[in-house]
Amino acid sequence: MDTQSLTLALGDATHAGRTFDVMPVAGEEPVLQVTVSGAEETPVYITVTDTQILCLAYLFDKQELNPERLSDLHENMLRISVPMPLSALGKTGDHYVVYGALSPTSGTTEIMQELVTLAENAIDLLQTFEDYLA
Repeated sequence: MDTQSLTLALGDATHAGRTFDVMPVAGEEPVLQVTVSGAEETPVYITVTDTQILCLAYLFDKQELNPERLSDLHENMLRISVPMPLSALGKTGDHYVVYGALSPTSGTTEIMQELVTLAENAIDLLQTFEDYLA
C-alpha cells in the first residue's frame, strides 16, 4: 500500500458510518491529510514506508500548555496511553500527538478502523487535557 493507492481506496469508502476526505500534503515525503466525518477538528496525517503505515493526529503545541502543570500532564499521558485502543501518545518537536502504526500490508478495512479510532481518540484526549491548556 502506498499513499496513491490509499488515496484511491479511501476516496469512496465508508467505515462505521464514517467517510474520509483525503488530501495530499506537499513536502519531501508523501503525506496524506485524512479528515474523518464526525471528527473534522482532528485530521489524521498518514505516511507510508516500507516498514509501517504511520497515522498521527496533532493535539496541541507545548506553547499552548500551562507550564506549571506540565509534569502532571506528562504523568497523565503515560497513564492514559496504555488502555487507549489502537493509539499511543507522543511528542514530535513541540507538538503533542496521538498516533498509531499498521503493517504496510494492512488492508483498507484495518486502515479505516485505525483512522476512525485515532480521530475519536484525539477528540477524547483534547477534552481530557483541556484543563492543562494555558
